[in-house]
Amino acid sequence: MTFDEPRLLWLLIVPALMLLLWMRQLRLRRRDAARLVAARQLPNPERFPFFGDALFWLSLIAATALLVMAVAQPKVVTSLVRTGGADVIILLDGSASMHVTDVQGDRWQRAVRFLRVLGDSLSWQSDRVALTLFAHIATPQIRLTSDPNTFFFFLDHLAEKSPFRLEDDTSWDTNIALGVTWGLRIVEKDEEIRGPTENARLFVLITDGQAWSGTVEESLMAARRKGVPLFVVGVGTEGGGIIPDPKRTALDASPPVFSRLDRASLRTIATAGNGEYFELDRGSDIDLSTQLIDAARRRAASTRTEPVLQDVYWQFLAVAAALAVAAALFLHDRLDLWIQVGVAAVTFAVVASILR
Repeated sequence: MTFDEPRLLWLLIVPALMLLLWMRQLRLRRRDAARLVAARQLPNPERFPFFGDALFWLSLIAATALLVMAVAQPKVVTSLVRTGGADVIILLDGSASMHVTDVQGDRWQRAVRFLRVLGDSLSWQSDRVALTLFAHIATPQIRLTSDPNTFFFFLDHLAEKSPFRLEDDTSWDTNIALGVTWGLRIVEKDEEIRGPTENARLFVLITDGQAWSGTVEESLMAARRKGVPLFVVGVGTEGGGIIPDPKRTALDASPPVFSRLDRASLRTIATAGNGEYFELDRGSDIDLSTQLIDAARRRAASTRTEPVLQDVYWQFLAVAAALAVAAALFLHDRLDLWIQVGVAAVTFAVVASILR
């Protein structure tokens, strides 16, 4: 046990002197009781309580000692069990194909609804999340953070449509390789600022797919070297739909661009990234979020126990108050009892005024 204010412990001299005085008075009481029994001749032997009212004073002395120790702010060393959390780096596809309406709303809105459920499933104590968007280019949105307000703030502002406009040529490409590369940059920047972490990292790629390419393979190799698996969440349907094109006119002879979920490519990417493939609307979003977070935590550092200092002053105060109340049970004189009740009421009023 340690104390934040050890200089106040000298006040224990007061209850210590009171205890010595109490022991002296108890010895005198026992001597007087023995003399009285020897001097008086009665038909039945007279009995005197061993302590009498002395237990009242002993309880008050103990309560005083505990109160002094509580004021000194005691702390004890306890064991705190810690488990590694999850660092979830979300790579969200914002390309033109995410505007296809083959799911409720469109693919982008469906992905954002899932991210809300994922955010609600995180503990936000040891878990952290990061977010980067990509199309032909990538735009990181959130560094690794354990602040849920930051995450949900971005989701609120991204809920309706992707920041990549359909009018921009850079929106008409799904560069998964660049998304993974920027995810690795987020990891490296976090290590540079905060140092190594015991959290397990996990890439969560949410997209409607892309044909396999060597560029993607290179980025996945870099992720494997960093020890970050890539879990893929597909959004869309195999039936697909037409990508809305604001530049298209009625005179255009070329057919509209059609997009469908590229399930085969996404499974290949998940396998190459040492992860798994999931798909929205094949189950509940809660179950999918739980599977992703559990997958990350299984890779986290094993449970460890570390010593921490814990305040215990309130336990000392509680025991002191209990002893003060119990002391009244040893009083036999009604006047003394009312005096103690009055003193307790005044003490409570003073303490209450201080705590306001």
